[in-house]
Amino acid sequence: MRFDTVVTGPLATTEQEAASLEQLGFGGIHVTELTSDPFITATLAVRATTTAEIGTQVAVAFARNPMTVATSARTLADLSGGRFSLGLGTQVSAHITRRFSMPWSRPADRMADFVTAVRAIWQSWETGERLNHRGEFYQHTLMTPMFSPGPAPSGLPPIQLAAVGERMAQVAGRVADGIVAHPFSTRRYLDEVLLPAVAVGREGQDREFAVTSQVFIVVDDESAAETRNRIGFYGSTPAYRGVLELHGWGALGDELHALSVSREPDAWKRMGELITDEVLEEFAVVTSPHSAFADAQKRFDGLSDRVVLPAQSVGPVPRAL
Repeated sequence: MRFDTVVTGPLATTEQEAASLEQLGFGGIHVTELTSDPFITATLAVRATTTAEIGTQVAVAFARNPMTVATSARTLADLSGGRFSLGLGTQVSAHITRRFSMPWSRPADRMADFVTAVRAIWQSWETGERLNHRGEFYQHTLMTPMFSPGPAPSGLPPIQLAAVGERMAQVAGRVADGIVAHPFSTRRYLDEVLLPAVAVGREGQDREFAVTSQVFIVVDDESAAETRNRIGFYGSTPAYRGVLELHGWGALGDELHALSVSREPDAWKRMGELITDEVLEEFAVVTSPHSAFADAQKRFDGLSDRVVLPAQSVGPVPRAL
């Protein structure tokens, strides 16, 4: 099992932070898409490191198109000497249509076409053959030599898909090289829902496939309160309701959603207070800094190849692991 972490600071400190995280022993460093472009953040992280794999976890696919993503990912693969991993996610419809002003429909099918289009573009660059992707959502049929970088000197980057539901997990199994489970996923949900769906998608596939789990780490009262709030926030989202229902907590999801759309001034605080110790311990590894890695390894042993932990809560990766 490999341990990864996430860049959390502002863009101005990305290089310093990435170098420090590599020195702490993390095998992979993930960059998110919140207030800055993940491909720019990834470029800074690549330039500041020499061994860690740098990945977008995740870049919002539907805010872009396959050609722009194929170009950015290939550039980072070349720049890093093969240390870049392309992580893609869908976001939710409101953000795609209202924040990015981009089309939204049938996200699982659209994502499958998106990834297939990216691979078709890369294949055209690798072989020089005509680009002729004619998918349901994306069509790419023009590539002249001036715009082709040619074969990738360090190989093409793996593609990982973020998934919460079964349909997207199936898509990941069918077209991607890995799945990134949302932090609002329990071991039971991973074992009983996501991974069986991945297996369905992987029928007939022979490419290597990696499972990445992101996990909340609770080491003190402050991190416990913060994690309760985050679980409450995610639990209020209808798209994540299936995770709660698996554990018999559907009513909790109803309460959280009702509070999230209310106008009550203390609604968000009350949402965190609804997260009991039982719920907290199902979603988070409640531990101490010196035991966090061993406890995370125990939580995901046999299910995940990579586990993403918050570096600020756990410190350096133990050599024994």
